[in-house]
Amino acid sequence: MSIAPYPDWIRPPAGGYTAEDLDRLPDLPPHTELIDGSLIFVSPQTTFHMRTLRRLERALEDAAPTGWQVWREMTVRLDRRNRPEPDLLVVDERGVTGPKQTFCEAVDVLLAVEVVSEESEERDRGAKPRKYAAAGIKHFWRVESDDDGKPIVHVYELDPATPAYVITGIYHKQLKVDRPFPVEIDLS
Repeated sequence: MSIAPYPDWIRPPAGGYTAEDLDRLPDLPPHTELIDGSLIFVSPQTTFHMRTLRRLERALEDAAPTGWQVWREMTVRLDRRNRPEPDLLVVDERGVTGPKQTFCEAVDVLLAVEVVSEESEERDRGAKPRKYAAAGIKHFWRVESDDDGKPIVHVYELDPATPAYVITGIYHKQLKVDRPFPVEIDLS
């Protein structure tokens, strides 16, 4: 039995990949992200992740004001070497370019949501929020599981003076916020 050779993209170019490379590299695995010029391959998700994502997506779609869309698992071009894929985004519809669009620009994102998994914990708690804040995304939610498998939502808002996120609340059973727009979500 012969083993197929690795694809050429397995060896990154000098200086790493760029945001545009994600659309040009053939046969990348689904949900490939670009962080600091490196390709990141996302592992299969848990039922907690899937259920939480579905609940948040529905609630955000119901609450989003006119002119905003909720996108699931779409990459965001933060800069030349970073194109992560948040679990959910609230995006200005003026940034929608058509049915073949593969990413959005950070300037069009109002809210980025990450549902933390064991494999992504370090990125979702550290690297990604720092990068989202540096790119000017005004709101960020990090969702984790408590010991009983219920979601805990950590809500952050961009401090324009730093620019870094400051926590505005931690929600266990009920998420009720007025910013970036009014939304209420039963987390139990």
